[in-house]
Amino acid sequence: MRNRENNKEMIEKLCRDTWRELYSFIYYKVQNREEAEDITQETYAKAISFLNKNDVNILECKKYLRFIAMNIIRDQWRAKKRRGSSVNLEDVNPEEIVEEDFSDSLTERDRIAEAMNRLTEEQRTVIELRIIKGYTVAETGKLMQKKEGAIRVLQLRAVRALAKILETEEGKEEI
Repeated sequence: MRNRENNKEMIEKLCRDTWRELYSFIYYKVQNREEAEDITQETYAKAISFLNKNDVNILECKKYLRFIAMNIIRDQWRAKKRRGSSVNLEDVNPEEIVEEDFSDSLTERDRIAEAMNRLTEEQRTVIELRIIKGYTVAETGKLMQKKEGAIRVLQLRAVRALAKILETEEGKEEI
């Protein structure tokens, strides 16, 4: 068993040696200072709780800290996705909503649907599952019976193909 003073010193050393790199990693992912600070703090709390219970060399745990941080970030993203965005009804002006012209958005939606139809069946499926329905790479892989790496490559190529089709269509409209 480790003594409490030695354990406290090791935890302080861990935080001193890794906080800047961990905070930068988290900030890069969330792009919000307050959120990055909260996630960094929560990451250390979870890591220290685990490290206190288990006999682990805490000087070799940068990957472990990143892993915890990414799990926290993913959990927050999922929670936000489930909650959706909130709208303050006091700020909504009904006259402005009525006056909005939705014809542009309908035209854009038709343009995208037409471009999607020009993709291959696999490309269309991966975009629908990953981007429109929000499935994870793993879930999409299971549904399409492909490995995760193949799904990532297929998605990248599908998005590039869709962008190219939309650019080509945009160029034709300008002529």
